[in-house]
Amino acid sequence: MPFIPPLHHDRFDYLPITRRALPDWPGGARLAVYIGFNLEHFAFGEGLGARLAPALPNQPDVLNYAWREYGNRVGAWRCLELFEQLQWPVGALINTSLYDHCPELVAACVQQGHELIGHGHTNAECQGHLPEGEERALLQHCRERMLRESGVAPAGWLSPWISESALTPDLLAETGYRYTLNWCHDDQPLPMRTRGGQPLWSVPYPQELNDIPAIVARQMDAPAFAQMIIDQFDEMLQQAQAQPLVMGIALHPYLVGQPYRLRHLRRALQHIAAHRSQLWLTTPGAIAQHVAR
Repeated sequence: MPFIPPLHHDRFDYLPITRRALPDWPGGARLAVYIGFNLEHFAFGEGLGARLAPALPNQPDVLNYAWREYGNRVGAWRCLELFEQLQWPVGALINTSLYDHCPELVAACVQQGHELIGHGHTNAECQGHLPEGEERALLQHCRERMLRESGVAPAGWLSPWISESALTPDLLAETGYRYTLNWCHDDQPLPMRTRGGQPLWSVPYPQELNDIPAIVARQMDAPAFAQMIIDQFDEMLQQAQAQPLVMGIALHPYLVGQPYRLRHLRRALQHIAAHRSQLWLTTPGAIAQHVAR
């Protein structure tokens, strides 16, 4: 009986990183480093959300909701102060419901020159189950709302909870997005195939160097997560001597914005910034724009 090959996404072909030719980053840098700064809003009493403690059987779940809300009220502002001190532009992943809930926070990101990236309407929901028309409407809504409120339409997208339908890359390209952060399969940006042939780049987004899997799932403490960032950077800086690479750091302010964690995050980011002359400290959108040229 013949064996049938497993299903394949057909978005890109297999190509080992040892067989790539990618130009250097601007200034001759070999390692591009960016921060994906997740600014999220959650529904009160329903929907998805990371948890500090097991959810109670009854709603509203005040403990976990309030813990996440700390990020928008306090943690994000402390992180923005740190990014400004380091003169480090970041990619701010924005739920559009923030424009209704805490518009000052999004405005501060714009004022400091950070890139705004589409991140759904709220992280209490995911998009992978939506019919094609509803998913398209969500993507269009986020672009239009961000353009109207902040004066810039996002070039990139990260789905809440990395939730995709089979058509998400096609719909992203068709609604004007130029790159996606949903795929974590490489250390270099790669082009993806879309049904209409529109360009869509995959920019590496970390699921390992990410505070939710590390701190919430694996229960790493703050010093260990900071050391994880440092170790990743030191190793990738060495690997990048052979070819240009991308290192992303995924952060959520309700986690790393807690004061005792922020102290260790500062140590890790200062370690990276001390090598600024060898690096491209940048944003995902700038990476996508560079390779698209």
